[in-house]
Amino acid sequence: MTDTAPFIAAANGETARHTPVWFMRQAGRSLPEYHEVRGEGSILHAIKQPDVSTEITLQPVRRYGVDAAVLYSDIVVPPHAVGFGIDVQPGTGPVAEQPFRSRADLDRLRPLDWDDISYVIDTVDLLVAELSSDVPLLAFAGAPFTVGSYLIEGRPSKDYRYTKAMMHTDPVLFGDVMERLATSAVTFIDAQLQHGARAFQLFDSWAGSLNRADYEHFVLPHSKRVFNELSERHPGVPGIHFGIGCDHLLESMNTVGNRVLGLDWRTTITDARRRLGDDLVVQGNLDPSLVLAGTKPAVAGAEAVLADNAGHPGHIFNLGHGVHQHSDPSVLQAVVDLVHERTAQ
Repeated sequence: MTDTAPFIAAANGETARHTPVWFMRQAGRSLPEYHEVRGEGSILHAIKQPDVSTEITLQPVRRYGVDAAVLYSDIVVPPHAVGFGIDVQPGTGPVAEQPFRSRADLDRLRPLDWDDISYVIDTVDLLVAELSSDVPLLAFAGAPFTVGSYLIEGRPSKDYRYTKAMMHTDPVLFGDVMERLATSAVTFIDAQLQHGARAFQLFDSWAGSLNRADYEHFVLPHSKRVFNELSERHPGVPGIHFGIGCDHLLESMNTVGNRVLGLDWRTTITDARRRLGDDLVVQGNLDPSLVLAGTKPAVAGAEAVLADNAGHPGHIFNLGHGVHQHSDPSVLQAVVDLVHERTAQ
């Protein structure tokens, strides 16, 4: 039976009832109802409570009427779950007190088992039972390079000095880290898909820090392995590949076996299709800063994105990165309404 959910139709390049919308980081920080249930401390504590994670995942679906529910989770859940020693500090991001710096650290990055993430699986089960058939649950994981950069740097970085140093001075160790994290990403997404998620996104948020030669040599094979193994296990399930500042890498990133290519706000949809083919299915790409600027700039920006797509059926509307914590929910609502109204078939 054909899946008629607008998100799935668009991901397959088919005409949907309207252009589907969802937002990265939609399940959280900008919503007042999120703060009522989120609690204090690390996001990882909230993620370990299936009832809390389920409620937070559903909040934007109820409020905005978005076309996909993205699991409330984090890209460092797998290394945290196996005991590597990484947490998410409010206001900072992922922090590892003992970063990955030598081969001995591989022992702290053992393979991920489903038992390690039972709370994630329980959350997925609750969500699949709650969501309508028109709103698929979107699974996700961090790509090997982006997760690896957090483990190696020990915290968010602007220059990735330790990551790039390992890449070039100990490429064998760096490759082993990437292999282990690729295996982890496959296990993490596979668990979500087997329990009812209907699509997935691989976040390679920081791949744009690399030049194309280094990306293709050190990173691309491992991301390709994630998509290929998931395709073998879940034929036909759409996968999205997304990164920030990756205009120079798009030709490479679109070769991993992804169905959809995520674009940030720096690359136009027109240019991406000119370079990669008219049949390219894209996700994006409103500048998140326009949401902070208010309803009028955000709606104008959304109209420009729709005009850029020019009615192509292969378009999932999103921001070019995540929702900023100070975003006004009423502005996001106006964007959702605009997209749905302008693209209704």
